[in-house]
Amino acid sequence: MRRCFSAQSIVTFAVLGLVALSCAPSQAQFFRGGAVGGVSIDAQGVLTAPEVGENEQLMKAWQKGLKPVPADLQAYTDMRYVSLKRLEQQVAKAFATGEAIPEEVAFLAGMLRVEYVFVYPEQGDVVLAGPAEGWKVDRLGNAVGATTNRPVLMLEDLVTALRANRVSGGPVISCSIDPTEEGLRRSQQVAARFSAATSSTAAGRAMEEALGPQVITVTGVPATSHFARTIVAADFRMKRLAMNFEPAPIDGMPSYLHIAGTNTDAFPRWWLAANYEPVLQDPKGLAWQLRGQGVKCMTETDFVDAQGRRTRSGKASRGAQKWADLLTQRFDELANEDSAFGQLRNVMDLSVVAALLEKEGLLEHVGLSMPALMTTYELQEYPAPREVASQASFLNKRGKRIVTASGGVQLSPWRVAENLQQTDRLTPARDQAMAKAGGAWWWQ
Repeated sequence: MRRCFSAQSIVTFAVLGLVALSCAPSQAQFFRGGAVGGVSIDAQGVLTAPEVGENEQLMKAWQKGLKPVPADLQAYTDMRYVSLKRLEQQVAKAFATGEAIPEEVAFLAGMLRVEYVFVYPEQGDVVLAGPAEGWKVDRLGNAVGATTNRPVLMLEDLVTALRANRVSGGPVISCSIDPTEEGLRRSQQVAARFSAATSSTAAGRAMEEALGPQVITVTGVPATSHFARTIVAADFRMKRLAMNFEPAPIDGMPSYLHIAGTNTDAFPRWWLAANYEPVLQDPKGLAWQLRGQGVKCMTETDFVDAQGRRTRSGKASRGAQKWADLLTQRFDELANEDSAFGQLRNVMDLSVVAALLEKEGLLEHVGLSMPALMTTYELQEYPAPREVASQASFLNKRGKRIVTASGGVQLSPWRVAENLQQTDRLTPARDQAMAKAGGAWWWQ
């Protein structure tokens, strides 16, 4: 913790790079203009906040572009099944006829999470199963469940996860939004010149200018993909809540600044990581169950010297840890109210499924090749997020301290897929799933 300046007046500053990103699947006939999921992004990857009212306009435009949800997909169900073999056939058929991929395919039949993976060597198929319902568009432009408001799984993200996990040993999928070393050095110099006479507004503007643009980095998946936008959006939302840029959408979750008070760290770092219980596996390796809420928040405090060089402490302050624990405890509630968090969990689920398929050789075991999904399908490309301006906020607290948050999202799906626990209780669920199948690509 560094003392940036002292004064008799009472102000705490939070300086943070901001980016909110989200988009609809490439096949849906949606509005694709400047404001996407709470931010505008230009061709150079520079991110800015949309004008007031643009989110509402975006939601209405996308909702208008949606076709009516098929009646048999509308109602909520605890268990809907999607055949990867027949999903591949649906996508290949669309390519062969030159037609757009149907929205029910793009939204994976409205599945909200993947809970089970069932393997059927006799049928040459692998089936995904989990809760599902019809969909609508929320204020961020995400397709969410009509009654649950939880984001639906997207074919676009499944394809990205499948391809990313072909890397030997599995990918490390991550994003981060961080100030530059030069920006941190300038901010230290500027902060040293503040005095009791410096107004909070002037200090905030000076810090924003000194820090300059913050750098957005994505690894493991294409930076131009919807998957990448999803993890960056979750990072953005986490930091906005932590730094008090806006209130949490649920009661009883104050910002980090409110929790820490005058004991704020100068350079806290938070990141979102996988949070699964051991994956259940039947003795024959034909049924798998994902368990746990999927996401947790972790934290560590960084030290920054006068030259702007950051050093990780390996420790977390009491306030930063308390806020991280609170987000983890309330994650399910947050995901139900803020689709950025729900979408993050969805792509983590899909990444773990893809890791199981690759690590365990499940597709080869059933003789299933998916050329349409693995090769032919072209991921929609969007301008890659590269940088975002710093913004400052402040609370009236005793003592002045500059606070700049960094962090991101980190996922190693193979580590989750390697943490297994055998059980006999999955066999009945697997048998029941295929008994209901019929000839459709999805069923329930």
